[in-house]
Amino acid sequence: QLQASGGGLVQAGGSLRLSCAASERSLSRAHMGWFRQAPGKERENVADVHALGSTYYATFVKGRFTVSRDNAKNTIYLEMNSLKPEDTAVYYCAATLGPYSHDYAAYEYWGQGTLVTVSS
Repeated sequence: QLQASGGGLVQAGGSLRLSCAASERSLSRAHMGWFRQAPGKERENVADVHALGSTYYATFVKGRFTVSRDNAKNTIYLEMNSLKPEDTAVYYCAATLGPYSHDYAAYEYWGQGTLVTVSS
């Protein structure tokens, strides 16, 4: 139901734009987020966006990443700038029709993940 794309290999300081398309129209009412998981680490919230458009960012991406949504296209985006090697991870998009939350455990719909690799 969620299809993420846009990952790849980029040098430190570079940029990438991730997209996540939802196939279910009902997800246009969902709160949606981007999470990431690096090898050997727990999944963590990167940024999320309320169904009404307000956004939240993890401290480590503030000022560098921008999350947005296009409800007409049932798609959310993650614009990533000034990438660092420590941003290397599999990035997942997720959605919840439940209460808004920054906790990945609250999200019931998940995309397949897209790998972002930042070289130094």
